[in-house]
Amino acid sequence: MSSVETKAATDSQWWKEAVVYQIYPKSFNDADGDGVGDLRGIERRVDYLDELGVDAVWLCPVYESPQADNGYDISDYRSIHPAYGDMDDWRRLLGALHERDIRLVMDLVVNHTSKEHEWFQRSRRRDGEYEDYYIWRDGSPDEPPNNWESCFGGPAWTYDDEREQWYLHLFDENQPDLNWRNPAVRDSVYEMMEWWLSQGIDGFRMDVINLISKAEDLPDGEPGAGQTGTEHFFNGPNIHEYLREMRDRVLSDDSLLTIGETPGVGVDDAKEYVGSDGDGLSMVFQFEHVTFDHDEHKWDAGDWSLVEFKEILSKWQTGLEADGWNSVYLNNHDQPRMVSRFGDDGDYRRESAKLLGTLTHTLQGTPFIYQGEEIGMTNASFASPDDLRDVESLNFIEESLERSDVQSYEDVRDAIEYVGRDNARTPMQWSDDPNAGFTEGEPWIQCNSNYETVNVERARADEDSVLHYYRDLIELRDERDVLVYGEFELLLPDHPAVFAYTRTLGDERGLVVLNFESEPVEFVAAGVALDGLELAIANADAPTVPSDTFELGPYEARVYLTPTQHTQTR
Repeated sequence: MSSVETKAATDSQWWKEAVVYQIYPKSFNDADGDGVGDLRGIERRVDYLDELGVDAVWLCPVYESPQADNGYDISDYRSIHPAYGDMDDWRRLLGALHERDIRLVMDLVVNHTSKEHEWFQRSRRRDGEYEDYYIWRDGSPDEPPNNWESCFGGPAWTYDDEREQWYLHLFDENQPDLNWRNPAVRDSVYEMMEWWLSQGIDGFRMDVINLISKAEDLPDGEPGAGQTGTEHFFNGPNIHEYLREMRDRVLSDDSLLTIGETPGVGVDDAKEYVGSDGDGLSMVFQFEHVTFDHDEHKWDAGDWSLVEFKEILSKWQTGLEADGWNSVYLNNHDQPRMVSRFGDDGDYRRESAKLLGTLTHTLQGTPFIYQGEEIGMTNASFASPDDLRDVESLNFIEESLERSDVQSYEDVRDAIEYVGRDNARTPMQWSDDPNAGFTEGEPWIQCNSNYETVNVERARADEDSVLHYYRDLIELRDERDVLVYGEFELLLPDHPAVFAYTRTLGDERGLVVLNFESEPVEFVAAGVALDGLELAIANADAPTVPSDTFELGPYEARVYLTPTQHTQTR
């Protein structure tokens, strides 16, 4: 028995076999007509999630917040933001999900809080035990303590006139970083986590969790490409001590799904978080495959190579195959829509959306679906900065206009519309009704103009839609262990258009072949055992049995498996 077979037999977990659906509550469904999505709106769509076949929901922050960063600036961890509802609404949603055997994972944001959090308000007043809850440093109001930069641009420090010190914020100035070196901070965080687990949730997605530990003396960062200072706070000196303490104190139940968002990690780093001798996280979100086309920073993103894309994904597949577990995603609330980034959101929107879904559901790891991905939602167009809501994008525009080579918004519009976070935050497109059926009021951010043709109602009525294809993908993965636990092997690593690989688990075998181009290509299955394989799912008409050489149409996807009763072709 191979190491992968042994792992599958002895280390199975519900979250390895699950498909997780990410909800951005502000943009999912609005029940009260105020233009902002809410918990009751989500509850009304639980049957939709059940029909799709997902096993868990990751709910982005719904906590009390001034919304400087759309909820990732939390002012009270144990209260619900009024625009989303209240704890009774949250409990009804939890009950509705659990009644349908759908688990609920909450967002855990503990690198930072809001400036309006009681902890910060008391800390700025030097109030007793809260004095050192955040990272404060002396210095002239005109000179930050070091040269670290915020992830959202500009210095990572803001001077507070009340306390007459600088505080660190690796994100927006309204998001001061907690001081994890203070045991009282860790105790407060663990107590809050235990409280949410007592409410019946099934795990946490941990926002930028590998940033919670900073170098003690806060030295200057090495200037150069990218964000200055990351070598002192990405995977910091005490990160594993803190996470192991968190596991011992709160997360010892292996049935909990714990996903660490960990920018800047490589495969070897990830093993320290998820490996058998690691910190005990279920999996991490790594960023290598969604940042590999960035130059100095994300706004320089551009051309990408399928060969490099395959190399990165393959490295993670094989690197964590025997010791650890992958998350598999191509878009989320911080990334542009995958069909616009890695596919074709024009003539081949439907085909490429299905192709990308085939990829994420047939790699080893837990697939994450971001709301709207399952109907092929695309990036939007933002004619004016007034149409934007994301603080990161607005900061980028402001900084860009200070440069001599940028005269107006039009000079940076292409970058905003390619990688800006608002692409993922336009309302979920439920129907061709006004505002895409998302709200009866004025939506907090504009709807994508294509909602009249790209929407759930239309997809439900079309048996050839992306939505129906996703249902079949989820069902197929649920039925076939080889797609969950099977060994991965990349084929044709240097082919510029074809992404092909095999999956093997004992006697079960699979072949996945994907054409990432808008032109037909030839696939040659040299050295691949094709005997006994039959078509399991495809996004175009395809032969039931593969041949040694065959042509793939534009953005065509095929999955061949050793046969079972389940065979779907769309």
